[in-house]
Amino acid sequence: MHRRFIAPGALAAASVLLAIPASAASHSPGAPGIGDPYYPAYGNGGYDVSHYDLRLKYQPATDELEGTATLLARTTQDLSRFNLDFLLDVDEVRVNGAKASFATSGEHELEITPKTPLAKGTAVTVVVRYSGVPSSKQAYGFTSWHRTPDGGVGANEPEAAWWWFPSNDHPLDKATYDVSVLVPDGTQAISNGTLQSTSSRLGWTRFNWRSNKPQATYLATLAVGKFDITTGRTESGIPVVNAYSKDLGDNAGAARASIERTGEVADWLSEYFGPYPFNALGGYVPNTNTGYALETQTRPFYSPRQFANGSNTSVVVHELAHQWYGDLVSVTGWKDIWINEGFARYAQWLWSEHEDEGTAQEIADYVYASHPADDPFWTVKPGDPGPENQFDIAVYDRGALALQALRNEIGDDAFFAVLKGWPQKYAYGNATVADFRTYAEEVSGQSLSALFDTWLFQPSKPAAPAAADASIARAAEGGGAAPVQPKSWKKIAATNDVHEH
Repeated sequence: MHRRFIAPGALAAASVLLAIPASAASHSPGAPGIGDPYYPAYGNGGYDVSHYDLRLKYQPATDELEGTATLLARTTQDLSRFNLDFLLDVDEVRVNGAKASFATSGEHELEITPKTPLAKGTAVTVVVRYSGVPSSKQAYGFTSWHRTPDGGVGANEPEAAWWWFPSNDHPLDKATYDVSVLVPDGTQAISNGTLQSTSSRLGWTRFNWRSNKPQATYLATLAVGKFDITTGRTESGIPVVNAYSKDLGDNAGAARASIERTGEVADWLSEYFGPYPFNALGGYVPNTNTGYALETQTRPFYSPRQFANGSNTSVVVHELAHQWYGDLVSVTGWKDIWINEGFARYAQWLWSEHEDEGTAQEIADYVYASHPADDPFWTVKPGDPGPENQFDIAVYDRGALALQALRNEIGDDAFFAVLKGWPQKYAYGNATVADFRTYAEEVSGQSLSALFDTWLFQPSKPAAPAAADASIARAAEGGGAAPVQPKSWKKIAATNDVHEH
């Protein structure tokens, strides 16, 4: 963190100092990172955003994007300068109506100096006018903007916003969104939340989307292309909008057969996690060559490759489970990724039970037995995997094993009370792995530090006695037959690269 400290001057300069208001003298730049040890430059300090209003124009043929972003924020310190995370070319910045000076630094920092310093607690309106070709921009050697034959898509984790809007890019700063996109007639723009309106004029159509609940920046998405769109409602009344690229080819049927079950799956998940937390639902499949899927809030992104071997409802379960675990309750820091991925994976195990294709216990036994003690799988600590292993398969499978161990330790009643109560306790906010352990202890009335340490933080395979105590791989000590592969395993394993960014 880079802070400028103003030291008192010499006695001879006292009269000069007295001429400077104390509030101005104490102003300093906001930190160029929000403080995440995994990604020190991600996010920014000194302010908190409450709303993004994005008014965009996109030309699919050339990948040219023009935008005006209006950010409503409040300062959290006396600010002389602050940063936004952004890559495109900036034409003008205004802060509370007055032109501000700006410069770029680092891989993705836009440094903004307002005309007058900002006092702590000040409501701030920041307007950024910009343009550029997102696919031409890289940071750290990669891009999160995906060109398609008929447009482009912004979707990635832990970063995607830089390529299409300026932001405070970290889950700690969640906000609501209005996304208005102008595209050529015959092309659609898909984003989060509800479609408020569309209008056409002089060969262009404007789509206005609204996401009315707090949303992390990486969960905001934009997809422009030619889509077949289906609409409906869940049994509980949530409107569903799904979109499929018109050129998915052989994957089209399998994609639809999976994603059209979105409403059914969300209603089923609500039995475990509580009421669906948003007012919109759906999914979209653009014709990208990526392999992953992403839980973009209310409307997950799916790669066509997820359906290359046929329908896979399990991946839909995974991304929709994130609407509670990851979206409603977001990580405090990226080291808390287990709260997202371990739970979404475990939801797939519960779906396997629901479909009578193998119980969560049978899957846990199979996972435990499938990885010998010297498998690198066990060296990854799901509770703090490090940025290089943030999306390692161990965070998913070993992370879900930890949940099965917890379920066996505290019993089904307490376990499912935890699963349902946790999203309510931290709704629309952020939490840590430690917060989850504390909550599980409160609900169960048991001390769980040893269990969490064994299954989440030790870089080794839990020994057979510990596994047996957790009722996992109970045959391990006795040398019994290896667990049979559950019927659902191939479908679950097919989603192993679901977040391989």
